[in-house]
Amino acid sequence: MHQLHSFSPIADVRARVLILGSMPGKLSLQAQQYYAHPRNAFWPILGELVGAGPHLPYAARLQVLKANGIALWDVLKSCTREGSLDSAIDDTSIIANDFASFHRVHPNITHVFFNGAKAEACYRKHVLLGLGAAARLHYQRLPSTSPAHAALSQVQKLTAWEIITQPAPVG
Repeated sequence: MHQLHSFSPIADVRARVLILGSMPGKLSLQAQQYYAHPRNAFWPILGELVGAGPHLPYAARLQVLKANGIALWDVLKSCTREGSLDSAIDDTSIIANDFASFHRVHPNITHVFFNGAKAEACYRKHVLLGLGAAARLHYQRLPSTSPAHAALSQVQKLTAWEIITQPAPVG
């Protein structure tokens, strides 16, 4: 198995929403870009919702996310995995990213959205208990944008993902 390392977060001080994946897939790691697989629905969905579509250069997509108060990161800092599937992650190898420090630097984040079940499960198991006051955020799992998650159409995924543009007040 290969030891993998995730990317730095994409965020600035305006961030109010954080979208978390688990660990970048093989193509994303090769390209050094979040959601680089051409069949992943992430960028087409974000294109529909905030204008950060795949037609834009990668750096421009990231700027659009930031301008819309959206931060992007992965739960895992490192892990071992063969291939790209979340199901292939060796759970004994997981090291989570430092979310306590992240939330200190990004105090306006009120909503955390998980791109799929593995991201949510890893966050709840490896991160949540160590967050203290930062744990009192709104958490919601969204359907995975991965091409491996074919149970929903892209239109159904888009409908579910619309919540990131108008998250409900926390309270």
